Amino acid sequence: MGLRIVIAGGGTGGHLYPGIAVAQEMTRRSPKTRVTFAGTTKGIESRAVPEAGFELDFIRSAGLKGKSGRELARNLAMLPVSACDAWRLLSRRVPHLVMGVGGYSSGPVLAIAALRGIPTLVLEQNVIPGLTNRLLAPFVRAVAVAFASTLSDFGSKGFMSGNPVRKEFFEMGSQIDQDGDSETCHVLVIGGSQGAHALNLALRQAAPALAQIKPRLIVTHQTGERDLAEVRESYRQAGLNVQVEAFLEPMAKAMLASDLVICRAGATTVAELAAVGRPSILVPLRTPDEHQCKNADALVTVGAAKMIAGGDVAATLAAHVKTLAANRKQRSEMGAAARQLARPDAAARIVDRALELVHS
Repeated sequence: MGLRIVIAGGGTGGHLYPGIAVAQEMTRRSPKTRVTFAGTTKGIESRAVPEAGFELDFIRSAGLKGKSGRELARNLAMLPVSACDAWRLLSRRVPHLVMGVGGYSSGPVLAIAALRGIPTLVLEQNVIPGLTNRLLAPFVRAVAVAFASTLSDFGSKGFMSGNPVRKEFFEMGSQIDQDGDSETCHVLVIGGSQGAHALNLALRQAAPALAQIKPRLIVTHQTGERDLAEVRESYRQAGLNVQVEAFLEPMAKAMLASDLVICRAGATTVAELAAVGRPSILVPLRTPDEHQCKNADALVTVGAAKMIAGGDVAATLAAHVKTLAANRKQRSEMGAAARQLARPDAAARIVDRALELVHS
């Protein structure tokens, strides 16, 4: 009999996909290992986990961060329901280890696992730890961190792993034609698994300026569902023939086909950019803790990315695209700098620690 592992969490791709990367490494090492996921019906996991070939159990759960009034009261009232769902799930799966990847659905499963004495491990992808992981840290046995500066937040439980990236980002890397077409620049815009309204709006506003270099530009834009029609119309009015999609899969293929990526600065996205070695223009989501700005700094500091953290985003974005579209050498240097930050062994490091916990 192989090991039984439950990976809890998700909601967004930034939380979920590192978990899938770890699951891939676990089953690669031992095909008898059974990895299942726990999440909610509303998160990206409901689609992405089955597509990746893993089983998914649902629990009822809701977030607390940023909530107030009736919504906060309603979500707090759901905590006992979440705990009961988690208890039943763990009784059915009887895992040897539970790993959390962040997102509110990871909290109840990890808390109940810790209460029952099941070995637990969490992955913190960001420079600034998320709320769920901060609350769980005293109760879990180990915390994998993506950035060395985060180790101090978790004391002796923390260990440096890097952020796990799905295997296809590395496997497909050698297939890319590095020569390409020097006359054109293929720009990929990624709003994240849920889309990013402000980023989509900035591209809509920048479209007329980008049309000035239309012969040189090829654009593919993932918008999410909400902004799909409006973004398509803005590009059409600007005279740009752009491939606009609500979702792009496989993302590794889309990134590798690009010469320049415009995106948010979620920790998983930053790790994927490093894995494929692509230059980027990062427009971080602004939050009180500025965690995406700090994530972006990892690429900006080594010259792998440009960051737009304020001011006239659309105008600055258009200016950066014009400059980089015309300078293949600069794009190549930025991509090489990004690749130096890649951690292809991140998933393996986490699996090593997980196995230590199981067998200790």
